[in-house]
Amino acid sequence: MAGGSHSQGVEEKTASRGQSEVNKRLKYISLAVLVVQNASLILSIRYVRTLPGDRFFTTSAVVMAEVLKVLTCLLIILLQKRLNVKETVLLLLDSIVFQYKDTLKLAVPSLIYTLQNNLQYIAISNLPAATFQVTYQLKILTTALFSVLMLRKSLSRVQWISLVLLFAGVAIVQVQQEGNKEASVSDSSSQNYMVGLVAVVISCLSSGFAGVYFEKILKGSSASVWIRNVQLGIFGTVLGLLGMWWNDGAAIAERGFLFGYTDMVWCVIFNQAFGGLLVAMVVKYADNILKGFATSFSIIVSTVTSIYLFGFHVDLLFTAGAGLVIGAVYMYSLPKAPGGGSSSPSSSSASSASSASQRKDGDVEPFLPKCGAGKEKGS
Repeated sequence: MAGGSHSQGVEEKTASRGQSEVNKRLKYISLAVLVVQNASLILSIRYVRTLPGDRFFTTSAVVMAEVLKVLTCLLIILLQKRLNVKETVLLLLDSIVFQYKDTLKLAVPSLIYTLQNNLQYIAISNLPAATFQVTYQLKILTTALFSVLMLRKSLSRVQWISLVLLFAGVAIVQVQQEGNKEASVSDSSSQNYMVGLVAVVISCLSSGFAGVYFEKILKGSSASVWIRNVQLGIFGTVLGLLGMWWNDGAAIAERGFLFGYTDMVWCVIFNQAFGGLLVAMVVKYADNILKGFATSFSIIVSTVTSIYLFGFHVDLLFTAGAGLVIGAVYMYSLPKAPGGGSSSPSSSSASSASSASQRKDGDVEPFLPKCGAGKEKGS
């Protein structure tokens, strides 16, 4: 008996050590995915918007990304129902149509996310990629403030200090860019720095509000996050089509929905559609510190790449401002000391709000075959 217990103990230790190694490997994979997705989307949008030739309609790209998200989430729900079409249809009817009051709650964040996606294209088209990446971290500040106001969350002293440093860092970068504004946009007369700055600030405000509002809805609901993303995507597609008709209706009627689409444009759309879902699938292996490190590292990647791709000029002032932002992002992600209050608000975006719910709803690998019924996983 003693020998058997000893053997069992050794096996458990070996299994635990093996699981620890797997988790460590998954953490590094998660870090790589988070960095690549954070940096590649911004750099690729900037790249396709500065290429000579026909410009694609950004409003149509936003709609296409929403359609792809909806189709992906529907496929995941179908896989979770073991390819049972009848069960899937009944679930969708019950969650989306019969519980229409619940569905209508998603109209507000969906409208804001659609606006935010369009604003991001405007901002990145008018700002250097590195400047956008640094300035866009203001969404952490807006999310924190909305979380305190709407969800009554408390922030630690370190987090408040990090928010002050974040604001100071972004302000320094803007002072630097104001001094070099003409040089920053000299590659294209169609670029307007002030338009880009206003767009990114509004995008940060809308991102903070929508993320917190969505989190509030998710906390009071038992619906899976895949269903929530379908609901968001339906509204997003309809609202995106309305925005497309209002802004580019005549031009799209003349030139076509897919006018200006190249292989690179399709890569941007796929990145926008699937990037958030991919990040949400790996984010359960990445704690807040790792996510903060990934965001910080992606700023460095964007800056270095911008120097080589777009001839971006980095001086001491930009380095100081970006350094403050990177440090602030990392500080904000540090865990609170025991008794420090409620957990910090999650980063705001559709995917990050969903990943917060993912941790609440449980873990599951929807793409892997299951032996038994699994819980729904957030996106």
